[in-house]
Amino acid sequence: MPDETQDSPIMTEPRPSLLLLARDTVTDPRGSAVRILSLAPPRAVLWEALALVVILSILLTELGELINPAPVDPMMPVFMHYPLAAAAVQGLLLVVTVHAIAGIGRVFGGTGDLDGALALTVWLQFVMACLQVVQLVFLIVLPPAAGLVGIFGIGLFFWLLSHFVAVLHGFPSVLKTFAMIVFSMIGIVFGMSLILSILGITLTGAIPDV
Repeated sequence: MPDETQDSPIMTEPRPSLLLLARDTVTDPRGSAVRILSLAPPRAVLWEALALVVILSILLTELGELINPAPVDPMMPVFMHYPLAAAAVQGLLLVVTVHAIAGIGRVFGGTGDLDGALALTVWLQFVMACLQVVQLVFLIVLPPAAGLVGIFGIGLFFWLLSHFVAVLHGFPSVLKTFAMIVFSMIGIVFGMSLILSILGITLTGAIPDV
C-alpha cells in the first residue's frame, strides 16, 4: 500500500520567488517569457499590476533624487519634476507600448495577443525596477558605478524586450525583432512629437508664443 503521507512531486516542487525569477529572466529571457505567459492572469489583474510597477518605479526614482540630487536640467520635460504627472505620463507610455507590442507584432505576422503583451510588459518593468534598486545601492556605496548600472539597464531593457516580443509572437530571429522594435519606436516617437507639436506643446511643456 503506498504511503499516503508522501507528497507528490507537484506538491513539493517549490515555486520560485519573484526575485529569483527576475534573476533567471536576465540569464534566460526566452524561458522566463514562456513561464510568464503560461501564468495567464486575468487582464484586470495585469492592468492593476502595471499601475503598481509604475508607482514603484516613480518611488524609486524619487528616492534616488533624495540620495543624490541631480542638477536641474532645462531640457528635461516639465512633468518630470512632478511625481504624479511623471507617473501619469509613464503609465500612458506603457499603455501605448502594450498595444504597440501586440498590434505591430501582428502586422509583421506575429501570433501574440494583448494579454500576453501586457503580462510581459508588466514583468519587464518589474525587472527594471529591481535594477533600479541595485542602482540605488550603488548610489550609496559607490556613486560613480551607478551611472554604469544605468547604461547596463538600457542594454538590458532592449535585450529582454527583443526576446519577449520574439517569444510572444513566435518570431525566430531576435535580431530582426530588435530591428522591428527600434524602427517602431522611432515611428511612435515621431508620431507623438508631431501630435504634441500640433497641440502647441514643447519639450518642456510650455505653450510657445504666437
